[in-house]
Amino acid sequence: MRRIAVLALAALLLLPLAGPAAADGPAVRLSAAQAGTGGSVTVHGSGWRPRTLLTLLVCGRATPSRGVVGGTSSCANADGRAVTTDGEGAFAKRLPVAEPPVPCPCVVHVATVTGAPAQADAVLDVAGHPVAPLPAEPSGGRLSILSDTRLTGSGSPLTWFGAPPARTLVFTAGNLGTTPVEDPVFQVGTAHGVFAPEWDDRQWHGTLAPGKKAQIELPVELSAGAHGDYTVTVKYDGKLLAQQPWGVGRPWGVTLFWLLLCLVVPAALFRAGMAVVDRVRPGRPAGPRPPRFCVARPARRAKNPPRESPSARSPAAALPWFAPGEAPGPLRAPHADDPTGRTPPTRKGPT
Repeated sequence: MRRIAVLALAALLLLPLAGPAAADGPAVRLSAAQAGTGGSVTVHGSGWRPRTLLTLLVCGRATPSRGVVGGTSSCANADGRAVTTDGEGAFAKRLPVAEPPVPCPCVVHVATVTGAPAQADAVLDVAGHPVAPLPAEPSGGRLSILSDTRLTGSGSPLTWFGAPPARTLVFTAGNLGTTPVEDPVFQVGTAHGVFAPEWDDRQWHGTLAPGKKAQIELPVELSAGAHGDYTVTVKYDGKLLAQQPWGVGRPWGVTLFWLLLCLVVPAALFRAGMAVVDRVRPGRPAGPRPPRFCVARPARRAKNPPRESPSARSPAAALPWFAPGEAPGPLRAPHADDPTGRTPPTRKGPT
């Protein structure tokens, strides 16, 4: 009896310690385990990072233990949803049920969009969708990234004019399996903002023996004229290995080119139009052309002009109110037979 009491007391002491450990990490649960196409389920999550953007997808050929085989290409991406966790890392979001492009078993796959990668799956039975067994799990080598990824290299002067930006993704990978891995093929995806990544296969030439590690360099290239915030994702064998942010500057050379084009083309059209106007307008009569902008200036007046003698002045200058040749003669004494009958005025002398 004493032994039973001791065991019960130990169970009570260990129960609070097991509770948080089981709740650690992101978790997802569904309002219904089965739904048909056109219906919907409510996805509840807990244990995620606060204020984190998540994507919710219905994926086929997947189980919670193995994850999504084939990556997001096995999911109904067009009917996915996005949600942001609250301050405690929880969320609740209604998700429409759609048929994935591959057979079931199916899950609701929840993964982070930015920041440290995290994901969780919940089993969902899509009614009426075909079911097929999962492909055999590959045995042997298993790669894992042992160091932080980084992007090396710098843009050429041509990227300033819209050339495709290119970098090299560098990381250290180790073989945690039991067999060598020869010439592994990685999936490198580039995503702009919250959009889905575009995947390209990149093969690394070499062999990784069990328990060994090697530095792997994979080229990454964007489309021409790309700029903004990008995220580079690396996958191997359908499993997410790492994510690396990449900020791409704007190609200001293209903006400068269009600005110069907007200034040069109107100026050239104006010059061509003026040349046409000069050719089609009527000609001017022959003869000397008057000088342009010629204004007659008045003659300067001398400060001390020379004085003229009275004898040198002409009658016209002395008497400007008479016409030339009509100046009056000297005064005559009055005469009795003057036909005009005018009597000249007399001066009054002293009396």
